[in-house]
Amino acid sequence: MRKVIESVFLEVFKREADGDPLPDITETMILLDSGLDSLGFAILVVELEGRLGFDPFSLSEEAFYPQTFGEFIEFYEKNKP
Repeated sequence: MRKVIESVFLEVFKREADGDPLPDITETMILLDSGLDSLGFAILVVELEGRLGFDPFSLSEEAFYPQTFGEFIEFYEKNKP
């Protein structure tokens, strides 16, 4: 799942980040510093739902706001149907 999330993140970043250099994607990358704005993250979640077939933010019973890329991936893994 990590490879899919990373791949989709980079696809969205390339479209939305206006030519900014690609970020170094690590577990500790701070999402707010990744170069994507809130619209970019919304697009990322929608595209991941299309690829993975689920949206963990809709499935989760608790609100969660991942801070790092590692937390983002972990959230997807923990809330997979």
